[in-house]
Amino acid sequence: MSARVVARAPDLAPASYRWTNVTVGGGGYAPNIVFSPVEPNLAYLRTDMGGAYRWDARAERWIPLQDGTPVSSYMGIESIAADPRDANVVYLAAGMSAREPAAILRSADRGTTWRVTPVPFAMGGNEPGRGLGERLAIDPNRTETLFFGSRHDGVWRSDDAGATWTKLAHFLVPGLGKPAERQTHGGVSFIAIDPTSGNAGQHSRRIWAGVADPGTDHLFRSDDGGDSWTAVKGPGPDMLATKGIVANDGTLYVSFATGIGPSDAKAGAVWHFGADGTARDITPPGYGSGGFLGLAVARTAPGTVAVSTIDRWQPGDTVWLSRDGGIQWDDLGGRSSRDVTSTPFLLHEGKGADFGHWISGLAIDPFNPGHLAYTTGATVYAADAVTPAGPIRWTPWTKGIEQTAIITLASPTGGAPLLSGFGDIAGFAHADLDRSPQPTFSNPYLSNTNTIDYAGRAPNIVVRSGSLYADRPRDATLGWSDDGGLTWKPLKAPAIRPTDDAPGKRYDLEGDAAVVVSADGSTFIVCTPVPLVTRDRGRTWALAQGLRLHARPVADKIDPQRFYSVDFDNDRLLVSNDGAKSFAPVAGSGLPAQLWPGKIYWREQPYRLVASPFAAGDLWFHLGEELYHSADGGRTFRKSSGTLRIELVGLGKPAPGATVAAIYAVGTLKSQRGVWRSIDEGKSWARINDDAHQWGGRFRVIGGDPRRFGRVYVGTDGRGIVYGDPVGETQ
Repeated sequence: MSARVVARAPDLAPASYRWTNVTVGGGGYAPNIVFSPVEPNLAYLRTDMGGAYRWDARAERWIPLQDGTPVSSYMGIESIAADPRDANVVYLAAGMSAREPAAILRSADRGTTWRVTPVPFAMGGNEPGRGLGERLAIDPNRTETLFFGSRHDGVWRSDDAGATWTKLAHFLVPGLGKPAERQTHGGVSFIAIDPTSGNAGQHSRRIWAGVADPGTDHLFRSDDGGDSWTAVKGPGPDMLATKGIVANDGTLYVSFATGIGPSDAKAGAVWHFGADGTARDITPPGYGSGGFLGLAVARTAPGTVAVSTIDRWQPGDTVWLSRDGGIQWDDLGGRSSRDVTSTPFLLHEGKGADFGHWISGLAIDPFNPGHLAYTTGATVYAADAVTPAGPIRWTPWTKGIEQTAIITLASPTGGAPLLSGFGDIAGFAHADLDRSPQPTFSNPYLSNTNTIDYAGRAPNIVVRSGSLYADRPRDATLGWSDDGGLTWKPLKAPAIRPTDDAPGKRYDLEGDAAVVVSADGSTFIVCTPVPLVTRDRGRTWALAQGLRLHARPVADKIDPQRFYSVDFDNDRLLVSNDGAKSFAPVAGSGLPAQLWPGKIYWREQPYRLVASPFAAGDLWFHLGEELYHSADGGRTFRKSSGTLRIELVGLGKPAPGATVAAIYAVGTLKSQRGVWRSIDEGKSWARINDDAHQWGGRFRVIGGDPRRFGRVYVGTDGRGIVYGDPVGETQ
């Protein structure tokens, strides 16, 4: 065996890295979009787990505003408010769920920097009801005064630009309190302030509040700046107020639904409330089923209002537009088309891009009433010229937005530089990291890709496993490709009985079975409760002797006959040298006595035993917070994590002059959590992200590039995939 060569230990100072998003373009749920009312071409977008964005008209792209936050919870944005007087000021209500930290963030430079004020009222930026709003409102006549409608604790007020908050004692719905585990409340769904009810420098008098909790009344009005409140009758006790907006003339428009969204609305309504106390039902006639969640008014075109349906599964959701205050409505869906050339992934289910689902964000440009935008569960659409007649062309307004959850990724030794596994949108072969990819992960199409493996010496052979939405029929959850992931064929395992008392069935259809491929691409192992081996692409199957139930083998990336597995029940490492026909214990000296810290417990966790593509028998085992390395096929190991407490680990091309893989890890050194690199087998570590690139600390998977030294791919939970390249190093 040739001697291992490691690079010289680097300076412990952070390495300089340039970070870029892998381009998909949108990809997830953005609950609302808000235009600045004082500056043209300025807009903000809030997402449910990827933070907030600002539209930069000069750069023609969305700018992520919270990549520097280390707090995971602050990436779930409950509400957003653009200052109605000062275009530089914007506020966020940030908090992922009822049991995570919540804060009000204020920026005086359009989101470049933030003042963070932790608050005692919980939020739910990634809970049901995140499309309600807007909960956070700025008094247009005295902009230091803000109101916030909370999910669980009534209405709160600040008179010092969000620095301190006080609960309104006399609001009629004090809140239901913190919910049970995995439950939430709609609470106070919106605050809307009438700009005509006050003068500049003085508090506005008329404030509206919607409520989306069960009860008799769901709309309330104050005529004394929030000191006292009265209930206002609406469409009935079953209709929850979802959004409310006050037009420039003092008219309040409110959308209603029987659920808080985004998947539980059976019926809905739209109402108009005049400043004089009149109220009328303006629901679009014959709209069908589902509720209404998107709502917008045109500031420069009185009487122009738009609403969107939600959960209208047949014939699908749409946007309705009225130019006379809701007397007549135009269904825009019927004359709309969508050009998704810039983001072809939207065709990922093998059909044309529809109008969209989960439409909760809807906005009309305050300076151009023909410019409309709406958000869906997968993208943001905009149209520049919505006229009373004629076709409407919508295009994705998503350049710069990467709002996705990454489950797995792999950078193979040949072909596309990156293969990805996403939640909800399957995954892709990324031939160009800066272009939205074509949707190739089909046959079978699986909404979630849970594992990806490639043949180390034949990287055109790729296998994947995944799962599908529970209500979708499926015939396969495994696929294999012989062209690097561009086309696929299903792989179907036979029915088995893992124990005598277990039913005989196809366990692969449950979506939990990973699939691995040998170094030459000839052998597949499907990790059903009893692992199954095929050497002819699924035509025949065999058992691997020596493996226990629920074993998860790993293929050596160089030697096609060699596989590894961990027997967690007996704390043993196993090896096969005959192409997975049989497995036998190997010494594993140097490993801890107990191997259970290396076990994974759900299908989306990265597996902790990793084979390097740079040498046969080169194994890395992530146990608890430590990393162990074997260069002799598992006979001996040495600890290779130093003092870094490791959460995730991946391997990349060795440094120039070295033969041992560069190690990339998410972990904590002393008190610093971050993304780290070692080029000397874990003896020393350099942090390669910085305080401006933390992405909420929402890391899911990490992997190095085997063909390009220094490049690392990081899969996040909400900000897509980011890749880093070293600055000033030979690659």
